Amino acid sequence: MNKDEKLEALNLALTNEKKEKEFYLMHAGRTKNKIGKDMFLSIAADEDVHYSKLLELYGKLEERGKWPEDFEATMSSSKLGVIIDRVINEAANSGEVDAEDERAVEIAIDFEREAEDFYKKLAGKAENESERDFFDMLASFEREHRLSLEDTLDYFRDPQEWLERKGGRHLDGA
Repeated sequence: MNKDEKLEALNLALTNEKKEKEFYLMHAGRTKNKIGKDMFLSIAADEDVHYSKLLELYGKLEERGKWPEDFEATMSSSKLGVIIDRVINEAANSGEVDAEDERAVEIAIDFEREAEDFYKKLAGKAENESERDFFDMLASFEREHRLSLEDTLDYFRDPQEWLERKGGRHLDGA
């Protein structure tokens, strides 16, 4: 990809990360389910980190005309695993799930799948290892989001079965 193609791809990524963050914040404010709220807030925070990193990269690429050698491509891992662990311990008190919660998670899964595929394609077009590693890292974060959301959807649809599968527990605490 040439500089303009990279900038266009990064601009699209920035737009998507911003839209996804807004979506997650909106649904975090709407849901009455604590687990759903925590999941949406955690992913919104992750998307904000992705946005900041992409914006930094965009600025450096625009200024220099090539992939910046000094670009620090690392980001901390998501905290979604902590939320899933807490679900196992607090599931009985998480609150109601409604059809809108389920639909929001289904939409979010689609967002994350599309983002994962987008970043994989960019990694495939990378001109050097650091560029490829950055986009592979973003793809892996989006995959983690997707898998966590799929897990959340399973929980929303059948909490008892989910708890038995995940932690061997029951909603009655047994």
